[in-house]
Formats: sequence, structure tokens, C-alpha cells
Amino acid sequence: MVPAHWKLKRSDGEWLQNMAARAIGEAMEVSSVPAEATALLVVPPESFRRHPAYRMVPPHDILAALIRASGFAFHCASRAIDGGAAAAIGLLGHADELLRDATVTQVLLGGVDSLVNQVDMARLARVGRLKSDDNAQGVLPGEGAVFVRLTRHADVEGQTAAAIRSYGTAQEEDSVLTENYSQGRAQLAAFRDAVNDEQGLREADISFIASNANGERYLAWEQLIARPRFFRTRRKIFPTAYPSMTVGDMGSAGGPMTLLLAADSLCSGYAPGPVAMCEISSEGGLRAAAIVSEISRH
Repeated sequence: MVPAHWKLKRSDGEWLQNMAARAIGEAMEVSSVPAEATALLVVPPESFRRHPAYRMVPPHDILAALIRASGFAFHCASRAIDGGAAAAIGLLGHADELLRDATVTQVLLGGVDSLVNQVDMARLARVGRLKSDDNAQGVLPGEGAVFVRLTRHADVEGQTAAAIRSYGTAQEEDSVLTENYSQGRAQLAAFRDAVNDEQGLREADISFIASNANGERYLAWEQLIARPRFFRTRRKIFPTAYPSMTVGDMGSAGGPMTLLLAADSLCSGYAPGPVAMCEISSEGGLRAAAIVSEISRH
């Protein structure tokens, strides 16, 4: 829990901007790269949710509002994209293209969201998805902003760094917003795309999973179907990290949070192995997977 003065939460729109500004500032503090050479890629709350923050700042103005709140003059290629937590993984291709531009030295990839508002909580409660004494497998609303710093090359010599090796995305037609139960087809496709590249990684190389799953019954069923279809190598134990267990469902910020958890565990030495599979779902149906591995700089 991070204490916040009430003046930072005068409205839902201000609160999102202040959370994002704080996270962006922390990310910029650890780098000497100027803002002009930094592209900001951010995923705000999904537009279909009609988040109360959009009463103050409409979706098409959210990027400009976040940049103003941060106090930085970021590269003109900065952008915001709709799509929820998994959309952050879909932005990795764009981040790679930006980092090939001589005018972009780093990318801040992140998300900001809050499910702790009357609109989302009422919406979830109406369909029996909110965690309560009568519903143990429901959403525990959370909020926050997470930004990860991406560069073409690790800039810390002699230490362990984390690299995003590959990723995949797919759209699930039978999401929680539909009447049918998901068969995990999109998540399976995202898994397969994440290892179907030139990196030389195999399913057997994956040491652990970092997931933004929030404890909801429908998503647990989807995972029970998708994972065994992809992970075919026998493992005595398969560690899985669920940040939502401690911070709640952070909505669009959950994707970057999953990447951050995987990278931090590798760099800080508490990961159960050198390769992580990030498994990320958006409420609207987008599914994503990304492989993160450790690299040593000597």
C-alpha cells in the first residue's frame, strides 16, 4: 500500500494521472536518457468499461493528459492504445520499431488503471464477478501504474539483466463478456506464437510462469484447458507467480506488472529458473504471452 494525500484523488481522472506520473518519474530516475529520446507507450483503462476517469479526460486525450502530469516532454512517437492488460504485449513490436529509430534511445512501456471505482465495482457485482463472502472466486479490485524501461541493449555491465525474447497475441472470442465458456484457444495460440520464432527457445526451456490471472473462476478454467495443451514437458513442479494475489486486479496495469515481476525476479536472483513465460489476459478477450529470460553482461 502506498499512502496518497487526498488532494491527489480529487477525481478519478486526476488519480489516474497522478499514479501514472509517479510511476513514470521513478522509471526516468534510473536512466540518464532525456525525455526527448524516450517514447512513452501506455495502456489506459479499456474504453468499453466507461471508466469514470473518462468523464474528465476522454480516451483520445488521455496520453496528452498523462504526459502533462508527468512533467516530461516525451518523444513525438509516444502513444496510448486500448485493449487492456494484454495490449501492452502487443505494443512490443512497435517498441522494437521505435528503438531502431536513431532518435529513440529508450521506451517506457506501461499501463495505468483502477478498478476501485463505483462504475467498475457495480458492473462486476451485477454479474456476480466481484469477490465477496459469497463469491470466493471473484475479482478483488486493485489499482496502480506500472512502467518498464525498454532498450535495445542492456546498459548495466557485470550484472544480470532481463530480455524479452519473443511474444504472441490472439483474440479470444469466448471471453468473460460473452455467454460461452472459453476453451483457451487464444491463450494457446499466444503461447505457440511466443516460441515459434528464431530465438531457439522451446517449451521445455520455460522455468516458471508469471500471470495476471485474478482468481476468477472463468479464467482458471481457461488456464486448465490451455496450459496442458502447450506445456507438454513433464515437470515435478511448475512455479507460477500471481501478483494479483497481493495487489489485486490492476486492470490495464496488470500486463506491465507481469513483465516487471518476471524481470525483477530474474535480475534479483529469486526466480526459480532463467526463463519466464508471461501469461496475460484482458477482460475484453485479448490474450498475450511473452518469454523473458536472463542475460549476463560481462
